Amino acid sequence: MFERILVVCTGNICRSPVAEAFLRQQLPERQISSAGLGALEGRPVSPLSRELAEAEGLDVTHHQGRQLTATMIQEADLILVMSEGQRRAVGKQAPQALGKTLLLGRWLDSGEGQDIPDPYRKNMEIFEHVHALLKEATRLWAEKL
Repeated sequence: MFERILVVCTGNICRSPVAEAFLRQQLPERQISSAGLGALEGRPVSPLSRELAEAEGLDVTHHQGRQLTATMIQEADLILVMSEGQRRAVGKQAPQALGKTLLLGRWLDSGEGQDIPDPYRKNMEIFEHVHALLKEATRLWAEKL
């Protein structure tokens, strides 16, 4: 059983905190957290991500970006990343974690899976597209878990 789920993206201020909030909403009995491979430590969720999350009833107000650590990787039962490149980066940091590191978008695109692009410093349209992918990807993971 996957009790401790870690969601990882690059800066931990756009994608992973929103995916974390969606998963917490859908899987309240699990321990869900997020981190970044190149985290903007201490930073809040980006304004556009926050606006979209709050419109869904998600609370991301207390989030602070944090850097992925070896301890986080070790303690997680499942690590969900946004891209294959991030999956390799986690594997490079902790080769033993590759088997439990999967794409958040694994069940998207009729089960073919897809990367979830980084909206950082892009326009609202891109943020909305990414938000929709996060919402659907987390819904599909919650069904599988």
